[in-house]
Amino acid sequence: MNLRALAIVAVVVALVLFALLNWPAFIAPTALNLGVATVNAPLGLIMLVATGVLVGLFLVYIVFQQAGVIFEARRYAKELKAHRELADTAEASRFTELRLFLDAELRKIEAQNAAATRELGARIERLEQQLQDRLAESTRTLSAHVGEVDDKLDRLLPPSSPP
Repeated sequence: MNLRALAIVAVVVALVLFALLNWPAFIAPTALNLGVATVNAPLGLIMLVATGVLVGLFLVYIVFQQAGVIFEARRYAKELKAHRELADTAEASRFTELRLFLDAELRKIEAQNAAATRELGARIERLEQQLQDRLAESTRTLSAHVGEVDDKLDRLLPPSSPP
């Protein structure tokens, strides 16, 4: 119980105690002028009942006000939920768009890589062919040089007879 509710309860208890202690004065008849007639009635009791009715009206007012606040809070909660769902949907849509964009970019990169791989393969084949051509040329040149050396050796050295 908070301090405000505790204070209200203390005041109500004090008023009830005051009324009980002074009950004979509350029910003592008094001449009351109603404007058109004069009536003998207990003024304290009338005032006590009027105060009770007023307190009851305030309680009804507070209940209606609290109910209005509760309904408004529920309405705000529903709106908040709807907005949250809308935001979640928009976020999911953005993620889907991002995924599609990244997929498209990845496909472009893969296509570029495939083209580069084909070009690299063709270049390697050309280089291998050039290497084989040079190797063949070097082999021919070496064979020619060996043949020349062999001829020179044959000319310089007499042929030997087989034993």
